[in-house]
Amino acid sequence: MPERLVFTHLEPAPHPTRVWPVFLPFAGCPYRCVFCAQDKQTGQDGAELEKILHALEHDLDEALANGKGPYELAFYGGTFTALPEPWPQMFLGLAMRYRERGLVTHVRCSTRPDCVDDFSLSMLRAQGLDMVELGIQSFDDDALKTSGRGYDGDTARQACDMVKRAGLGLGVQLLPGLPGDRPGIFAKDVQVAADMEPETARLYPCLVIKGTPLARLWERGEYEPWSVEQAREELAAALPVLWEKNVRVIRLGLAPEGTLQENILAGPWHPALGQSARGLALFNMVLEQAETLGAASIRIDVPRRYQGEFFGHGNELYKPYMAIGLDKIHVRYVDGGEFVLTAMA
Repeated sequence: MPERLVFTHLEPAPHPTRVWPVFLPFAGCPYRCVFCAQDKQTGQDGAELEKILHALEHDLDEALANGKGPYELAFYGGTFTALPEPWPQMFLGLAMRYRERGLVTHVRCSTRPDCVDDFSLSMLRAQGLDMVELGIQSFDDDALKTSGRGYDGDTARQACDMVKRAGLGLGVQLLPGLPGDRPGIFAKDVQVAADMEPETARLYPCLVIKGTPLARLWERGEYEPWSVEQAREELAAALPVLWEKNVRVIRLGLAPEGTLQENILAGPWHPALGQSARGLALFNMVLEQAETLGAASIRIDVPRRYQGEFFGHGNELYKPYMAIGLDKIHVRYVDGGEFVLTAMA
């Protein structure tokens, strides 16, 4: 057996550009899904597009005057490709003006898979759009139907193909634990998404939010959300599947924005869910290497980038590491990008 193993993390390198989010809550949305709570997440009941456009122009002017940037402009919260005319062109035209001045270097939007087509995507790309994030939520027909999404898995897959065919970057958003969820559905969704080879993925385990149709289902005992522990384990298993296809996972769990946190009734909410899942994914990588090494006691060099997640949230992985022969005193954080696992005598 080897006495020393060198390996790298599966995660792709992060994107260096800072994101400037522009929220368009409910704008263009043709449906209100059973889980939707954008009003709680953003603190806004709806989007006043003219007001948002003028505020964005003012803020971009200020950033330019202060020498800030560059930024990736990201239109979130609504269904950008279903905005009434001429609003997509208005927002992209504004972005283009600041792109020409070096403040904006990339533009993306979020939308639904049943609100894209080849022609409109090609037009948006010509007007300066670089990337489309599709709110897929699931590729499973039953989960989509039960959640009131209004499309099926084939529509979701076709939408991914359309985005790539238009020459746009693809982002995929999955929402595991939906009504209609069954064991193995999320793992299948992740594999389908990975096979689409998107640039990015967001994984948002389903939460029960006050005032949503899903809250009424939960109150009647007709829906059971994931636990935090299930979400942690499922997300940790999903990460390497995506990373191996060079997909950057840019969000795990919803951010506690607006009034979201105070309106959560049930579900896998934890402020450190992402850190916890990433730490467990890394532990699983180390465990695989340690089993190959076959030593009763080991030491490891860890790239400094992963220092904050190596032992998980609140050192929750300390005992699991001890169980595979790795004591905390034998963990060294180093510069560089390689893990070095060494058997101890």
